Amino acid sequence: MSETTYLLAVIVIGFGITFALRAVPFVILQPLRDSPLVAQMSRWMPVGILAILAVSTLRSSIGADLAHVLPAAVATAVTVLVHLIGGRRTLLSVGAGTATFVLLVNLT
Repeated sequence: MSETTYLLAVIVIGFGITFALRAVPFVILQPLRDSPLVAQMSRWMPVGILAILAVSTLRSSIGADLAHVLPAAVATAVTVLVHLIGGRRTLLSVGAGTATFVLLVNLT
């Protein structure tokens, strides 16, 4: 096999694998779109992820510097409030909580 043929074969195989890995989840999930379980998971997973992030942040803040405990707790409360009031927009709530934490840590 020549070098050009070998390179083309590698590119075609790589493209095929990449395309399949990106397309398979959509094909598998198509029958599950109307599933009540998937609807519940889509509703509760963002909240669960935010809870894990909040616990992780508080744990690392308490372990690193006790002066950051209050800013971390306030930022966590801001994140939860913005998430609930702002229509469950994850990026908005995480952004608001992060900005709050950074501002409080740098201003105190």
